[in-house]
Amino acid sequence: MKGTTLERIVGLFVLASVGCVSFFALKLGSVSLRPSETYSIEARFSNAAGLIVGSEVSVAGVPIGSVTSMKLGKDFSALVAMRINKQFPVPSDSIASIRGHGLLGDKYVAISPGSEDDTIKPGARITDTESAVDLESLLSRFAFGAMQGDKSDKKEPAKAP
Repeated sequence: MKGTTLERIVGLFVLASVGCVSFFALKLGSVSLRPSETYSIEARFSNAAGLIVGSEVSVAGVPIGSVTSMKLGKDFSALVAMRINKQFPVPSDSIASIRGHGLLGDKYVAISPGSEDDTIKPGARITDTESAVDLESLLSRFAFGAMQGDKSDKKEPAKAP
């Protein structure tokens, strides 16, 4: 009898522990068990380097949605689909930019709201966008540009007759 009581107590402790771990995993993982009211919008970027599905969409640093899909358009631009929380209507003249958290941090979509009263309808596209700044290409342009400049500066002056 004594062993059965101990087994029950240990079993209840294990169940409570699993419940607590599950609760905190859902909370810390930003997963919601209840469906939130969202709407879908799209933006076209010439370069979406570093952005991934699940990246944050924010306004003034406050998360309002996430990136749901990315695909290549017919004109070889990146089409980024986003789900936005319904309580955050986005003005129709807003600008979508791809930014990074710090120098090497994750990329996210930052929306700079415009001043229009009408909002972007579900399924519509943000027309004003700013693509991601590709640090590698900037550094290579600087390095190779400086090397090209060094070669042109070393030309010997023409000798006078």
